[in-house]
Amino acid sequence: MNKGRGGFPGGGGGGVGDLINQAKQMQAKLESAHGEAQQYSEEGQSGGGMVKVVAKGDNKIVSITINPEVLDPNDVEMLQDMILAATNDALTKVQAKVQSVLTNITGGMSIPGLF
Repeated sequence: MNKGRGGFPGGGGGGVGDLINQAKQMQAKLESAHGEAQQYSEEGQSGGGMVKVVAKGDNKIVSITINPEVLDPNDVEMLQDMILAATNDALTKVQAKVQSVLTNITGGMSIPGLF
């Protein structure tokens, strides 16, 4: 059996070494993207903009703005629902942004536990 570089069949242009270098490059890009992703922010809204929530790429909520017009002591449940909807909207948007960056780096390859 013809053994190429490093004793692996087939030989050729570096094989395993190239693969390791590519993995290291991808890891460096992913680490950089992780730092960038934490700085991303997206705004979610509900009630036609009456409630606004801003979430960052690390899934932390950084602000909640409530228009005083929706403050009704007799309908607290509606306000709670609006806050939840705006929060989920913001988190969905920022997670999609982060996922888009990861897809560009990994070429669509699914790597469990990245973020």
